[in-house]
Order: sequence, then C-alpha cells, then structure tokens
Amino acid sequence: MAEALAPALQLKNVARSYQDAHGRLDVFNNVNLTIAAGEIVALVGPSGAGKSSLLHIAGLLERPTKGEAYIAGRNCTALDDKARTRVRRIGIGFIYQFHHLLPEFDALENVVIPQLIASRPHQAAVERGRELLVRLGLADRLDHRPAQLSGGEQQRVAIARALANKPLLLLADEPTGNLDPNTADRVHGEFLRLIAEEGVGALIATHNLELARSMTRILMLEHGKLVETR
Repeated sequence: MAEALAPALQLKNVARSYQDAHGRLDVFNNVNLTIAAGEIVALVGPSGAGKSSLLHIAGLLERPTKGEAYIAGRNCTALDDKARTRVRRIGIGFIYQFHHLLPEFDALENVVIPQLIASRPHQAAVERGRELLVRLGLADRLDHRPAQLSGGEQQRVAIARALANKPLLLLADEPTGNLDPNTADRVHGEFLRLIAEEGVGALIATHNLELARSMTRILMLEHGKLVETR
C-alpha cells in the first residue's frame, strides 16, 4: 500500500499571545488546522482577529506562544532561524496584498531570482518562470518591469514568483486586496486555477466572501477560536 502524503500544513494546539502595557493579550488559543496537498482553504474573520499572526506562524515567520507547526509532516516549531529560513525558501510560497516585486528587474527575472537563490540551474529557472507567467496570461509582458505593468499584472507576477520553487504550502494575505473589483475577479480565477493545477496546499486570508466561497473550505477566526463554516 502506498504511503499517504503528509499534510502540507498542520497546526497543533497553537496559541499566540502578546505582552503590552496592560498585560497579556491572547490573540487565539488551541488552534488546530490541517491542510492537505491540493486543498485550498479560505481564512476569514474580522480585522484584528489574528489572521496575519496565524499565517505568520504557518509560514515560520513567528513562533507560537505554545503548540506546534508542521510543514509536510516535519515539526518545525523548534528549528533555529537558519533552518526555518531554509524551509521557507524551498517549501513555502508567500503572496501579500502588495506585490513587493523588485523594481529594477523585469517580470521574468522577478520569478527567476527566487529559484536561483534556491540553487535551481539558470536555464531551468527561466523555463519555469516563463511557463508560469504564460499560464497567467503574461506571455507578452515577460520583459516588462513592474512600473510598466498594471496592478493586476504585477500581482500575477507575484503569484508566479510564489509558486516558482514548487512549494508544498502557499500562504496568501489578502492577495487581491489592492485591486479594483473587476481586476480582482480576473486574478482570483487565474490564481485558484493555477494553485489547483500545481497541487499545492494553500491557506488564503481574505475579506472577499465570493473568493472564499470558491475554495475547498472556509475557516472563520474570531474571538480567539478557529471554526470551519463550510
């Protein structure tokens, strides 16, 4: 019998709290979450509920106050900073509300550079970058710098960059929040189609309920608890 693939992400009894001038602030407590490869999960909730903190813990950018974070079956909670960086570089893709493209490089170079950092051969990195950008409808924009691209095109490049190293897990924080509704709708469709084709596990924080309803599951983070609503 073939061995089952480990989940792309597991959070076990995760809590996050902060100290401020008034004492301890508990953001969330005893959060448990499993995302399988190929599963696209929406994370919704009011502003300030802790969605970004949860994404940061899942992406090994923050350590939980308690609990454990697993990437592809590996407990990454106690890894040192160097090891956590290595896991992020090859195992996790990030997409933010603002694209954060390198302005001095063209679209293709922005997708190639992370692959070179991860030690992929140059020609293979170029081929992978071109493939992703073409699949996102940017075949005629490969040599355009970010300033020459529309907002939707810039975010498509950011999506390609996040997927370039074939991550196990994709994390996105309001990935189309800066786009107008018509552009956001187009990017949503391309974004979700490409994630499904790549077979990556994805956790996407969004306020866009239409986008959330198009995903595999919807999780609500509110009052410190994570609840599946669909």
